[in-house]
Amino acid sequence: MKSSAPSLLLRFSPIIFVLIWSTGWISAQFGVFYADPLTFLSLRFALAGLCMAGVSLLFGAQWPKGRNHWLHAMMSGILLHAIYLGGVWWAIHAGLASGLSGLIAALQPILTAFLAPMLIRETITRQQWLGIAFGFTGIIFVLHPKFAALGSSVFIETALPIIINSIAMLSVTLGTFYQKRFVPAGDLRTITALQYCGAFVVILPAAYFLEPMRMDWSITLFAVMGWSVLALSLGAIGLLLVLIRNGAVSRAATLIYLVPPAVALQAYFIFGETLDAFQIGGMALTVAGVALATRK
Repeated sequence: MKSSAPSLLLRFSPIIFVLIWSTGWISAQFGVFYADPLTFLSLRFALAGLCMAGVSLLFGAQWPKGRNHWLHAMMSGILLHAIYLGGVWWAIHAGLASGLSGLIAALQPILTAFLAPMLIRETITRQQWLGIAFGFTGIIFVLHPKFAALGSSVFIETALPIIINSIAMLSVTLGTFYQKRFVPAGDLRTITALQYCGAFVVILPAAYFLEPMRMDWSITLFAVMGWSVLALSLGAIGLLLVLIRNGAVSRAATLIYLVPPAVALQAYFIFGETLDAFQIGGMALTVAGVALATRK
């Protein structure tokens, strides 16, 4: 009898992706205490690329044929990893509140829905628009305590981090379209290795020119780096590429709505942060919105 493991993995991959991806903000908060953000990401991309290249060689995975295919894979890595993660980590290091960063990230599904018909001729149904609206409203409810704690001058004081974080959100949005359009096939192991090669080539010079390249070696730094490489760079990104390849870009992007509620739940259990009825209702509304937007 044929194994159903691949189909089961594909079925539950959205849930697994959200659970892993949501830890990225916590990793960023820990990581910036022990290393400069772009320096940390340079090492992370190098290690992730070497790991995936080693796996590809070990299992005899087929590498893309032709220079254009290599360049497309590397360009998608620049958009999805170098500019996106570099922008988010730098903004958090510069003092941008995690709630505000989460709200900017939550704009990605809306931007994706607007661009999908123009860039890849993907139809967005009324049901999807309704789900997107529900999801974004739910995110506002979930993040409202963080906004209440912000001062009135926060947008002026953090103008540059907000701009950088917004550019990062635009980059990952365009990166998903680029991946769908120019890297629709091929072995994801070798493609991921090339993506991190492209990301490393861009982020290392940025770290060299913009930072003192501080790395405070400690057990915590090793733990954060290990999780960032294995769980986030290899696990979560691999699942994201699978979701993009096997479904509509707009549906994959809508899963980002589930990240802030997941982060709030993690903070509740790990750090003891409170959750009020308003936030719990927002989580329910977000889940309902994602269900509407991703339902075929």
